[in-house]
Amino acid sequence: MAAHRAIMVGTGGIARSWLERFLPPFAGRLDVVAVVDISDAAREAAGNRLGLPAASRFADMDAAFAAVGRLGVDCCIVTTPPSVHRAAALGAMSAGLAVLSEKPIADTWEATVDIYRAAMRTDTKMQVIQNYRYDPNILTMRGVIESGRLGRVRYAVGRFMRDYRLPLSWGAAFRHEIPHTLLIEGAVHHFDQLRHLTGADCLSVSGVDWRPEGADSFRGECDGLYTLRMTGGAMAQYEGSLVAAGRQQGWHGEYYRVECEGGAVVTDGAANDGVGRVWIEEHDTAKGLTETDVPLVAVQYPGHQAMIAQFADWLDGGPAPPTAIADNIQTAALLFAAIEASETNRVVDVAAKVREARGE
Repeated sequence: MAAHRAIMVGTGGIARSWLERFLPPFAGRLDVVAVVDISDAAREAAGNRLGLPAASRFADMDAAFAAVGRLGVDCCIVTTPPSVHRAAALGAMSAGLAVLSEKPIADTWEATVDIYRAAMRTDTKMQVIQNYRYDPNILTMRGVIESGRLGRVRYAVGRFMRDYRLPLSWGAAFRHEIPHTLLIEGAVHHFDQLRHLTGADCLSVSGVDWRPEGADSFRGECDGLYTLRMTGGAMAQYEGSLVAAGRQQGWHGEYYRVECEGGAVVTDGAANDGVGRVWIEEHDTAKGLTETDVPLVAVQYPGHQAMIAQFADWLDGGPAPPTAIADNIQTAALLFAAIEASETNRVVDVAAKVREARGE
């Protein structure tokens, strides 16, 4: 396995978790050797943590990409807010770097298409973080579905509930300020998960997001309800709230239920003190309902770490990961189709948006 050297663009917020928790198991295989941030404090804190010389700490990403040869880097990790993703990804590609980026691909459909087309044109290896696919409970659910025990998938339901009613309670301030914040910063995970669990792509979406009266901690839409028509005949339903005043079903403890021909498979962190529990429900007319707990599968690397391992393998000549941009454009198209559905009160053709991105 080769050693890879990365520029990290963005050193505040989620980047701190990258440096403290996600990347350490891969030291010597994927190392951050340069950092970029417009914030002096964030940049210096990251540089100090990594022990980087002053010449490897940049306030300007263009200057960092111009120094690729001197730095000896071959990849870029993008951990900025979504509004900066286009500049970071396109700059990295222009410098010949592979890209590992936080979700979503970008903050607008136009920027998303620009990045996707650039990656396809330059044959850049770009992976998008969809870390929730690699929670043990989700991998356990997917295993049940793939086993065929319950037959074909009929529909899936996802529910996400978090209480961010206090100002700035959702980490970075931009999340409380941007439009469609539930979708861009939250539901992009859950839409991708519904694709993952059903093993299908979305054909069309309808629904609405809104900011309820009294939800003063947000300027943008923080609640949402959506219906998804999937390939293969399956359907999906999504409910999300950032101002939930009842049962919490939040990060890594979301509720998912996949209804199949022969029963249902369910996970719900709220039903198990935040720890993902998975169970199968099977109904028999004579015997009634049987619930069977499914032991969680063991994973070597959960979440972000699973995706970092996949990215490093890809750079070493291994297979493209499941959330490479060639596939993740499906999740991005669903995200921006949901925004369009909300703004127009129409059913939006997701497959058409994917074809648009591909230039078909």
